[in-house]
Amino acid sequence: TYGEKLNYKISYGLVEAGHVQLNVKKTSKKIQNRNVYHIIGLGSSSKTFDWFFKIRDRYESYVDYEKLVPLLFLRDVNEGGYVIKQTYEFDHLMGVVNTEKGSFSIEKNIQDMLSCFYFARTLDLNNLKKGDVLIFNAFVDEESYPLKVKFLGKEIIKIKSGKFKALKFCPIVQTGRIFKTEESLSVWISDDYNKIPLLVKANILFGALRMEMIKMEGELNPSSVIR
Repeated sequence: TYGEKLNYKISYGLVEAGHVQLNVKKTSKKIQNRNVYHIIGLGSSSKTFDWFFKIRDRYESYVDYEKLVPLLFLRDVNEGGYVIKQTYEFDHLMGVVNTEKGSFSIEKNIQDMLSCFYFARTLDLNNLKKGDVLIFNAFVDEESYPLKVKFLGKEIIKIKSGKFKALKFCPIVQTGRIFKTEESLSVWISDDYNKIPLLVKANILFGALRMEMIKMEGELNPSSVIR
């Protein structure tokens, strides 16, 4: 919903490595004459890590308010001096996305790197069984990519912001560059209407990362909180 703001702390082992903020803003701007959600994702390394690997990432997605598909995606990242700038304009009627590198055909209801995170939260998870796999498409780096997420069951987790009933998922990731195995990434979301991402753990080639929600703002009333 408009006004939702989620803040996360990223840890590398026992060291605080950075922060992530996800924000859904209300905007009067229209894209393709459509009302939109303006979603902003910000990521930055901590001062401790800046000297080692400085990260300043900004992602923006303008998502059709009714159809929940991205219309415009902006990526501006600097990761250790490696800079990426991307602008994707989605034309779902024609089934193409226009980029700096040309036009590409896309599947119906395809998502971008940021909108896929919010689209997943709109799915009906009530009838999921352990081992079920959810699949939907995203357009990443000029390529359509099928995102696969396996449901691992229900758990109760305790993080800094509270104790929650949670649903555990395992996104199937590509091995080699960062991750050790296809199931090196685990995600816990609140087991309620909001489906808030609470905790992410990743076993990578050079250690372990943890992203934990530390603060949430907006019209949120998670019923999964255990007092």
